[in-house]
Amino acid sequence: MSKAIKKSNLKPWQEKIHEVIFEADTFAGKTFDIGLLIAIIVSIIIVMLESVPSLNEKYHDSFYLTEWIFTIIFTLEYVARIISIGKPNKYILSFYGIIDLLSILPTYLGLFIIGSQSLMVIRAVRLLRIFRILKLARFVKESKTLGDSIKASRHRILVFLLAVLTLSTILGTIMYLVESSEAGFTSIPRSIYWAIITLTTVGYGDIAPITPMGQFIASIVMIMGYAILAVPTGIITSEFIKTNNQPQKISTKSCNECSSEGHDEDAIHCKYCGAEL
Repeated sequence: MSKAIKKSNLKPWQEKIHEVIFEADTFAGKTFDIGLLIAIIVSIIIVMLESVPSLNEKYHDSFYLTEWIFTIIFTLEYVARIISIGKPNKYILSFYGIIDLLSILPTYLGLFIIGSQSLMVIRAVRLLRIFRILKLARFVKESKTLGDSIKASRHRILVFLLAVLTLSTILGTIMYLVESSEAGFTSIPRSIYWAIITLTTVGYGDIAPITPMGQFIASIVMIMGYAILAVPTGIITSEFIKTNNQPQKISTKSCNECSSEGHDEDAIHCKYCGAEL
């Protein structure tokens, strides 16, 4: 049975706020969002500059005042987003809703926890909105395609990761038995750590085998690492090709009720809650 078509319960002033804040198809909406991006970038730069001891000592008061100005702006924006949709909890619990909240909490936490302001660099994640704000339809489509590909291959990737973890455990245990503690293999967990960084070809060098047998096993593990790294890439690529062959036209429309995005360009109603777009 198809979903019932729902009329928006928002008042005219709420719909206007929603159009400006959530939509990117209007001049006012795009202007607001670009201004928001600029504010996010400037606030991140301020946080970075504040971490420089010489600058912080000289301009501490200015940095502190600027942080609070941006925090108040982002707080008002967060509240405006909540009151401009029919189902506020949909936005609050969404990816962007959580990021928006986390971007303003550090300043308030700074009143009680020293040093928590540095966490404000999480605002950088909000720059992901640029794909919707600038209406880069081609990039929006490709990002959705990539997301769908990862989601479709999640079970195979999970099985692959479990297999790698099992292999690392076996190899780590073998190396613990072969090598001595002088080489750094002081326990099975530490040996598993060595197996993981060797399989992933990271190789920090803090632990290295010294016996001929250990070096032989390490050589095998290194060769296996190159093959293992190619597996998840192949899994995702195959799903990406399948998904990319399906034509998609994604718009930047946002539902007034649940704030969901990713609707088709010709969509009239939200495919998630049935409300009019």
